[in-house]
Amino acid sequence: MIRTHKARTGLRAGALLAVSALALTACGGSGNGGEATAGGGEGTEADAQSYNIAISQFVTHPSLDAARKGFEEGLEEAGLDVTLDVQNAQGDQATANTIAGTFASAEPDLILAVATPSALTVAQAVSDIPVLFTAVTDPVTAKLVDSLEAPGANVTGTSDANPVLEQLQLLKELAPEAKRVGIVYSSGEVNSEVQVEWAKEAAGELGMEIVEATVSNSSEVQQAANSLDVDAFYVPTDNAVVSALESLLGVAQNQKIPVIAAEGDSVERGAVATYGLNYEKLGAQTAEMAVRILTEDADPATMPVETPTELELYVNPKAAEAMGVEIPQSMLDEADHTVGE
Repeated sequence: MIRTHKARTGLRAGALLAVSALALTACGGSGNGGEATAGGGEGTEADAQSYNIAISQFVTHPSLDAARKGFEEGLEEAGLDVTLDVQNAQGDQATANTIAGTFASAEPDLILAVATPSALTVAQAVSDIPVLFTAVTDPVTAKLVDSLEAPGANVTGTSDANPVLEQLQLLKELAPEAKRVGIVYSSGEVNSEVQVEWAKEAAGELGMEIVEATVSNSSEVQQAANSLDVDAFYVPTDNAVVSALESLLGVAQNQKIPVIAAEGDSVERGAVATYGLNYEKLGAQTAEMAVRILTEDADPATMPVETPTELELYVNPKAAEAMGVEIPQSMLDEADHTVGE
C-alpha cells in the first residue's frame, strides 16, 4: 500500500516542487519541504524496516527530474518502506547550502544529491551519513571521490559522463561542412568545464573548432548564444543552459544551424540528435546502490562509481527541419527514439 501526504518544513525560500505521483509524492522546493511514504512489496525483508531518505536537487529541468523519478521508482520496486524529504534549490547555490545543512541536522538514513552543485554542498556538510549522487559528470575532478573505483569516504553514486566524441560525430553526419561548434556553458559548474575540455579534444580529432561563451545564470543563455559566430551548437549537461534550452534553440532556428545535445531529454525539447543516456534509468541504477547501502550495509567508500549501462540514439526530425538540416535515413533507421513528430 502506498501512502502519501504533504507537509511543510522550516526551509524558507520560493517554489513548490512536485514529485512523481506514480509511487512517491512529495511537496518540496527551495522553500517547502516534502515527505512521501511508500511501501513496496508485501511481507518482504526489505520492507520490514522503514527508512528516511533526503533528496537535494539543484534545479528543475527534465533530465534531473527524470533521474530523481527513476530513483524514487527504483526504491518502490525494491519493496522499501521509505519516507522522502525532497528539496530543490532552484539553481541557487546559497539555497543548496541551506538544504545541505538542514539535511545534516536531520540525520536521515541516506541522502541523494542530484547534479554536481548539490552533491558538492551535501558532501561538504555531512561526513557520517551515506551520500549518493546522480547526474554528476566527473566526480573525481569535482573532488567528490578519490577515484571512480574506490571513492574513499561516505560519498559515491552514478555519473552521467557523456560520449562527447560520438555525439560530435553525429554532427559530422548531419552537417559535414560544420567547422565551428558553439558551446554555451556556466563558468561556475565544474561538470561543464570538464565537458568543454572533452569537446575540444573530440573536435580536434574531427577537424572542428570549439567556440565558447560562458554564462552565470540561465537568463544569459540567449545573449551568449547570439554572440557566437558558429556553424552548429553542442549543448553539454549544463544545468543553467539546459534550464533555458528553448532560448538557445530559438537562436539556432533563426540562424538555421543544428543543435546536438548531450542527453535525450534535450532532443525531446527540440535539439536535433544525441547519442546518450536515459536519466530515468540512471536514477533507477542509483536506487539499486541505495538498496545495497540500506539493506546490505554496503560501504560507500568501497562502492565504485557507476556509469550508464547503455546508451541510446535520439533523433528529432521536426527539429532538424526547423534548423535547416536533414537527418540521414541511416541515422533514422538506427535511432532508438524518434521524437518530435
